[in-house]
Amino acid sequence: MSSGGDDARDVALKARRENFPVASRLLPRGHRHHLLAVYGFARFVDDIGDEPGHGDPLRLLDAVETDLRRLYAGRTPYLPAVRDLEATVTACSIPPAPFHRLVEANRRDQTVTRYKTFDELLDYCELSANPVGHIVLHVFGVAAPDRLDLSDRICTALQIIEHCQDVGEDYARGRIYLPNEDLQRFGCVDADLAEASTPGRLRDVVALQTERAERLLHEGDPLVASVNGLARLAIAGYIAGGHATVAALRQAEHDVLGQTVRPRGTRLVRAWLRILARRGLGRGRP
Repeated sequence: MSSGGDDARDVALKARRENFPVASRLLPRGHRHHLLAVYGFARFVDDIGDEPGHGDPLRLLDAVETDLRRLYAGRTPYLPAVRDLEATVTACSIPPAPFHRLVEANRRDQTVTRYKTFDELLDYCELSANPVGHIVLHVFGVAAPDRLDLSDRICTALQIIEHCQDVGEDYARGRIYLPNEDLQRFGCVDADLAEASTPGRLRDVVALQTERAERLLHEGDPLVASVNGLARLAIAGYIAGGHATVAALRQAEHDVLGQTVRPRGTRLVRAWLRILARRGLGRGRP
């Protein structure tokens, strides 16, 4: 029988392999390394809660938090996914709070399986999505209170969009991220989430979340103009990914159960260039 440490190490190695494509090849090696470390950690923590067969999730999440405290106390962490953060945390002066909030989000996933209102879902995104944006801003050296607020809107939007894409997968794991008040409003029952094709009433719920996410993306748009250089390219890419996925969801008529809804690469690139052109390539505010 493997130990908790071995279980966590296996998940971390899987996270590193799966997250390699996440970092843009347009970024210098140093930025790619930092982003891979961050995304590897986030995926590692997600997999603890989502993937069966890795032991007690809550115990493993406790181990991650203990290792984060070791890291910030200047001691070498035991877990590879946390140890990989050492250089990034030091070079980019990243505070510990965002990492702990990611752990707390996955701890909540072990006990909370659905959300009554959209506001409750937004509170969850404060833990599950927004910390990643804070960390990324630190990686690029552009973290500031006003930018953090704009980043929160973007990251929350991206999380909601992902929930829309993964309705069936989440339901199979015993979780429903679509607000219960919206499901009831459109007359949906839980069985609708297990259908081979998305019922019309469920499509209406997904469409509502998509519209909310798109509105949040637009609210976060000014973040692009507030930065310059590599930060601007990267942030525009994140927003473009959100807008391209919103377009893909609409093109699929919000049928998220009968097919895998993902934007084509060409659509994403067009959205990226459109955002950069709209915001201009001139110098942003330092």
